[in-house]
Amino acid sequence: MRAVAQRVSEAKVVVGGQPVGAIGAGLCVLVGVTHDDTAEKAAALARKLWTLRILPDEQSCSDIAAPLLVISQFTLYGDARKGRRPTWNAAAPGQVAEPLVDEVVAQLRALGATVETGVFGADMKVSLTNDGPFTVVLEL
Repeated sequence: MRAVAQRVSEAKVVVGGQPVGAIGAGLCVLVGVTHDDTAEKAAALARKLWTLRILPDEQSCSDIAAPLLVISQFTLYGDARKGRRPTWNAAAPGQVAEPLVDEVVAQLRALGATVETGVFGADMKVSLTNDGPFTVVLEL
């Protein structure tokens, strides 16, 4: 499982011209799933995101009840080492990936997090104001 966590002052996702998820100050997280990922990895990623100390004053979302916007992003497993067109072979298919992204969200909520989401597989328009900028790549 791979994630890109960005500290934001605000972030939102729009699908078909309609907002589907938005947060104020917190973390915007892009989550990618590969073939051998499991529910256990999803739970571990959720714990890491909830306690990741990248908010102001080295605080985490759990410290200050900051929200998270979690968005599925299969392109995190794109491979452009050869040629000019990336391959997506390392990305898990939708029927594998969607339940695992949902599991990350469920585990975050079980920890007490306020979580907004995008729409799996949709053409999403994501906008955010990166605070810092501060961006961290996580891989489990």
